[in-house]
Amino acid sequence: MLTIENLTKVYKTGDRALTDVSFTVPKGQVVGLIGPSGAGKSTLIRCINRLVEPTSGTIRLNEVEITRLRGAELRRVRRRIGMIFQEFALVERLTVMENVLSGRLGYVPFWRSFLRRYPAKDVALAFRLLDRVGLTEHADKRADALSGGQRQRVGIARALEQEPELLLVDEPTASLDPKTSRQIMRLIVEICRESELPAIINIHDVLLAQQFVDRIIGLRAGRVVFDGPPILLTKDALTRIYGEEDWTAMQKGAAEDAQAEAEARRANEKFVGAL
Repeated sequence: MLTIENLTKVYKTGDRALTDVSFTVPKGQVVGLIGPSGAGKSTLIRCINRLVEPTSGTIRLNEVEITRLRGAELRRVRRRIGMIFQEFALVERLTVMENVLSGRLGYVPFWRSFLRRYPAKDVALAFRLLDRVGLTEHADKRADALSGGQRQRVGIARALEQEPELLLVDEPTASLDPKTSRQIMRLIVEICRESELPAIINIHDVLLAQQFVDRIIGLRAGRVVFDGPPILLTKDALTRIYGEEDWTAMQKGAAEDAQAEAEARRANEKFVGAL
């Protein structure tokens, strides 16, 4: 479980990115973090794994208070936090398998990673994860030979190779087309539920968040202005988060897109069945 209490971040310039942010994410829950640009979403994600130093407040992962840690202790707890990046952050010249195994770098001696001689149990886990994300046949391909959706699946497998206790996901669908975006979100959510893995997903697509996550936290100007299930994300709530907008028209358009995709999928299945 992740517990955040009164988290505040003020940069040296005086800019306040977060103010008294508090919430808890229990085991297995997937939280969508939404809000306008500059709301503090990415800062919050990076404060949790201490890539950004909080100004005040506490962050606790299960029994460990992350905000108190330094040096080797901080490196050890970071191994327990998986991260999935918007731009995939793969080593392009390495194979898919090598990229996935890089998730074990915090656990193995340098000489093993340098010689790419990972323990058998780590390799076995990597194969299981590649099978889970649908990339077993691509294990020996270079990362730069993959599509965007496939690269994001490698990023998911790499994060899970850490055997994390928390998953942080930063804009996982920003570089993907709508169909692939839904596939990636569905995959992340399914894996988290299977493993009872808590996750926070920083996502700009409100409708995609509503479709897949268990809970939505809305930030505006560094403060939590909404925290609840997707069904309660009304037009009034969206206006509190983003300001005035024609939310009804946007939701109608998204519903029409989803219906068109479902009809296309049924037509394709019917065509394949007729062959």
